[in-house]
Formats: sequence, structure tokens, C-alpha cells
Amino acid sequence: MTDNLIAGVMVFIGLFLIGGVFSLAKQGLKIGAVICAVGAAMAISAGVLWW
Repeated sequence: MTDNLIAGVMVFIGLFLIGGVFSLAKQGLKIGAVICAVGAAMAISAGVLWW
């Protein structure tokens, strides 16, 4: 059960970071959006692999 909970949290963090990508892109902060996108991709892939 704990493994699935951690995986779900990682996917949630990734989705939260995707929201940050859109927010930073709207503000014109492209470097921050790219860093956030990389973090989101890593968090979602970690959650999927952990499952």
C-alpha cells in the first residue's frame, strides 16, 4: 500500500509542476518553465515506474 501511495504522490507533484509550467510561461519566464517541466517529467516518470 505504501508504494502505491508514494507513486500517487509523485504523480500529483508532477501534475502540480505542470501547472507551474503554464503559470511561468504566461509570465514570460521561459527558463523557469523549462526547469519546472523537467521536474514534472521526472516526477511523473518516477511515479509511473514506482507503481
